[in-house]
Amino acid sequence: MYLHRVAVPTAPIVACSLIAGYSVAAATEVRALGAVVLVGGGVVAGRQWLKRTGSATTAALTAVYLGSFVASHVIAKVTGAWPAVLTAAAVAGAAAWFGCDRGAAARSATA
Repeated sequence: MYLHRVAVPTAPIVACSLIAGYSVAAATEVRALGAVVLVGGGVVAGRQWLKRTGSATTAALTAVYLGSFVASHVIAKVTGAWPAVLTAAAVAGAAAWFGCDRGAAARSATA
């Protein structure tokens, strides 16, 4: 029996890991636990990015992912925590879609 690997979209992974990371950190009041979720999502997505797009795009998407996380802290001072986290998740998710997932979806549709 052969198991075929399915290409998992990375946009929901990065968006959900930012949201879940904040949720875990806020609920437990242990920021390190939120960081574990954030890093886990980044590793899962990063492996897919590297496999599908190469190192340059992976570096760019990683920078957007981490940059949106950092920016959420700055934005939160103006908008509050949840709007900032949701904005960061939307930005990182959109970047993952346009940088990686959109091409994978097009390839699988033509296959």
